[in-house]
Amino acid sequence: MRKGCPQPFKKSKRGNKRQAKEVVESDESDEEVTFPQTPGGGMSYLSSPPAYRGGTNIPSSPPFSPFTPFTPSYGPDLSVEDVENEMDYADAQEKIEEDENEGQEEEGEYLAMEGNDGGPGEEEEEDGEDLFGEGMEEDYKRIEALDRYDERDLDDNTEYTEMGPGERARVEARLRRRDMEEGRFTGKSRLPAAFLQGMDEEGWDEYGLDLDRLGRRRRRTTGDKSIHMSLLDGTIDVDDEERVLTIEDLRDIKGESVGTWISEPGPRQAIARDFRNFLLTFVDEKGSSVYGERIRKLGEINGESLEVYYPHLAMAKPLLGYFLANAPREMLAIMDDLAMDAVLTVFPDYARIRPEIHVRISGLPTTTSIRDLRQIQLNTMVRVSGVVSRRTGVFPQLKYVKFDCGKCGAVLGPFYQDNQTEIKIGACTNCQSKGPFTVNSENTVYRNYQKITLQETPGSVPPGRLPRHREVILLWDLIDKAKPGEEIEVTGIYCYSYDASLNARQGFPVFTTVIEANHILKKSDEFSAFKMTEEDRKQIRTLSRSKDLEKRIIKSMAPSIYGHNDIKTALALCLFGGVSKNVGGKLRTRGDINVLMLGDPGTAKSQFLKYIEQTAHRAVFTTGQGASAVGLTAGVRKDPVTREWTLEGGALVLADRGVCMIDEFDKMNDADRTSIHEAMEQQSISISKAGIVASLNARCSVIAAANPIGGRYKPSLTFSQNVNLTEPILSRFDVLCVVRDSVDPIRDELLGRFVVESHICSHPDSSPASGSANSTSTAVGSDVELIPQNLLKKYIMYARENITPKIHQVDSDKISHLYAELRRESLMTGSIPITVRHIESIVRLSEARARMHLRDFVRADDIDVAIRVTLNSFISAQKFSVYKALKRSFSKYLSSHSDHNELLYMLLCRLVQDKVTLYQYKNGISAFPAQVNIPLEDLENLAAASHIYDLKNFLTSNFLSSHDFTVDLAERAIYKHFQNN
Repeated sequence: MRKGCPQPFKKSKRGNKRQAKEVVESDESDEEVTFPQTPGGGMSYLSSPPAYRGGTNIPSSPPFSPFTPFTPSYGPDLSVEDVENEMDYADAQEKIEEDENEGQEEEGEYLAMEGNDGGPGEEEEEDGEDLFGEGMEEDYKRIEALDRYDERDLDDNTEYTEMGPGERARVEARLRRRDMEEGRFTGKSRLPAAFLQGMDEEGWDEYGLDLDRLGRRRRRTTGDKSIHMSLLDGTIDVDDEERVLTIEDLRDIKGESVGTWISEPGPRQAIARDFRNFLLTFVDEKGSSVYGERIRKLGEINGESLEVYYPHLAMAKPLLGYFLANAPREMLAIMDDLAMDAVLTVFPDYARIRPEIHVRISGLPTTTSIRDLRQIQLNTMVRVSGVVSRRTGVFPQLKYVKFDCGKCGAVLGPFYQDNQTEIKIGACTNCQSKGPFTVNSENTVYRNYQKITLQETPGSVPPGRLPRHREVILLWDLIDKAKPGEEIEVTGIYCYSYDASLNARQGFPVFTTVIEANHILKKSDEFSAFKMTEEDRKQIRTLSRSKDLEKRIIKSMAPSIYGHNDIKTALALCLFGGVSKNVGGKLRTRGDINVLMLGDPGTAKSQFLKYIEQTAHRAVFTTGQGASAVGLTAGVRKDPVTREWTLEGGALVLADRGVCMIDEFDKMNDADRTSIHEAMEQQSISISKAGIVASLNARCSVIAAANPIGGRYKPSLTFSQNVNLTEPILSRFDVLCVVRDSVDPIRDELLGRFVVESHICSHPDSSPASGSANSTSTAVGSDVELIPQNLLKKYIMYARENITPKIHQVDSDKISHLYAELRRESLMTGSIPITVRHIESIVRLSEARARMHLRDFVRADDIDVAIRVTLNSFISAQKFSVYKALKRSFSKYLSSHSDHNELLYMLLCRLVQDKVTLYQYKNGISAFPAQVNIPLEDLENLAAASHIYDLKNFLTSNFLSSHDFTVDLAERAIYKHFQNN
């Protein structure tokens, strides 16, 4: 066996002679010559001797010879024992180095002699060498310094059988294990240290192949697209340390921009590793995995979006948060792949349901106004809010496109189509022709595409400016996420797109800017039932068990407005609403409650509407003077993008399943007011214009406020005579509330004190315990604890979505007798007409009260409250001459199961008013007593007339003391003190 390793062929004659001589000697002695191997296990053509470049006598590689960097080559006569007893590697290496040094010295002398000869040497150097030409014998002269053989480990006299592929593989496996063990226990390895990483018993097959390492190398050779797969299953590639970057390496941005740096393979792998670690390790304060739970819920609902809270990412991985804000497109591509693989680890077959998972970023710290967007924010992630003013249809958009060659018919692709550039094919890869190319529609993959127009909210527009807008692109499951009229918050990528029409109009290059939406949050979603936490549901159930629940809800309705308990009760029942019925899918009966408030100016009618707008889960506010029939119902207009006629819903359509508030209802034109008749009863809007015949849903409650004719309500006239409204529109309102600004010294004093205290408590510098709408406090002038507005909003939403009470075993005779009496009194007094709609109103009001208490069945007390509200609505609409007579005749319905404290307080105030009036008759109209004494016997007589006989709870409650009343049971008298007299 010749000492030394096979050398690559050189241009020197000495090197050519030596290597050609090796070929000849090896052919004569039948010894096998070892040549460098290719990764496939065979011999490299470029490194093979010239004698074998003909291709006919090249030694073939074994049938099964997987490549490893340390695979040795053996002859067919080499046994396992011979291989294990081979010469010491260190000694052989020293001898090889000595021989190489001697060979290089002689070779240098020969080259010097050849160079001095002149022409021939230079000629051969330029034109190449002919190894088998003249002087070939000189190349095969014996050289004593090189032609020395070591006789150890040579056995020329013994014959061995040829080794099969299986036996050879086992031998190689034993040799690899031997090399590994020697390096592990002695510290002297036969292999380079880089080859020993990960060589243990696990992950090796029966032939000694490291399957995990081969799999990782296969992934590296196929590209970096699936580089996150090794991170997800924990097999992080540690072989190529130059490509696995740490966080410190990522901070050193080496590209032209952050996006360029992220697109490189090394940073992509490091970002994928860190994001995977974030998904697996981020926990809440209870120690439970936040995103593990979200992935589980995602699989339960077959969702497509995984929501990532940006403050979580910025807190756990600040560098990833920086990259995401400045290069969102590249980061989201990596995060989407990792999210899909994370879902597949929990749900292996999820790809059959959703081919892709998209990461949605919520909670971006800064909110930018639409009018403040500038070029510095291009290609970054922004968060804007506004109102959806227009929405297009859903169109297919190319995602992966394939082309057919028109000449050879070959299918080219797929090519990924992004929003920036258009795919153009230069030449066919099959026939090299330049087309034509047509889109293969069968194999092309599309995705849904929609565009909405986001306009600034009216409250955020500076005075005297027009609201600005931006186009927002919706993809995947964001389609139809928002409807026109909804106030939303969009988090997305602020980017530009080419617009040819804009350039032609401007005359110089201008790009239009759009926002590619990544996450959409509707303002109403914050309080929707499916967004409620378990803590919210627990608070709602606890609140429903309160004994004074109804009183707390009524007092919490517009707590900054004093009195008007009848209006607050009607509005509270309106917010909860009744149950709609759909008989056989053909006849639909509305369940929403309509309320009309009519009264003198300055009685807080508009303030009631504004509070309802903030409390209802979905509300639309409009005014009668600024609303037309089209603005309230629906209109037809031509879409500027598709040039098609489209429907645009008005206020009633936008308020579907919500509340529509109309202020200054009496200022509407008769034609405009007539257009809402269908919406208020059938809760639909039919339209037939421009070839469009459609019906839109308007399932909403209507709360309207109107002023009487002449500005003030006249008690001597009926309700219909005080307002310019027709009977058809009046009969569609379930409750009519008359608000009168009457002079009452006691009430006026309490009202003035209430307003002053309310302003003091509402001052920004006041203590947090003051009566703000969002704090749990006691109402001014009342001992009832208020419900926070946010909790009340969630309570109403929960009741509307989860509670559908049924009418069961009610006193139907009571309702029928009441209806007959109301019809008779209506004809006699000539007031508002009583129709069958009022019976349905009683049913809806009773269902709303059952919903208020989260009950599944309507009880008798619910019917009594509904009757009382209906009667108060009917009696308040009468002339003053018949007002008291009707109240006496219907007293059995009004006092039944009512709040005795409120009724007793009204009776007490009547006695005080009589005393004050008598005092002014005696001492002059400007005189006012400092104190009024009311005998307890007088109050007991009035209470007995109303069938109230127990006054103990009323006299001992805090209600009287809070209204400056003092009770002296020993003297059996009640004292009213007036201040500032």
